[in-house]
Amino acid sequence: MQIKSIVIEGNNGDVAIEQTPDGAMAVFNRYRICEITRNDDKETRYEAATKVAKAIYGTDRKGRAAATNSMIHEVLTELDRVAGC
Repeated sequence: MQIKSIVIEGNNGDVAIEQTPDGAMAVFNRYRICEITRNDDKETRYEAATKVAKAIYGTDRKGRAAATNSMIHEVLTELDRVAGC
């Protein structure tokens, strides 16, 4: 089974994660948040998941994602699932 897109309901709108020929791309309000490829290392994909988590959960006073580490890992799992990693 191959998942081509996922829509996640966020605090301020929906975030769509769509498959691209090389990986996946996350879009929030028609603005591209990030794009990952299947060849990216774990740290690069985690940084991308953090950006997506900011769009989904919002930010704290310091500008970090208002999400726990496990919440960011759940977003990373969905990014990887769509990208086919």
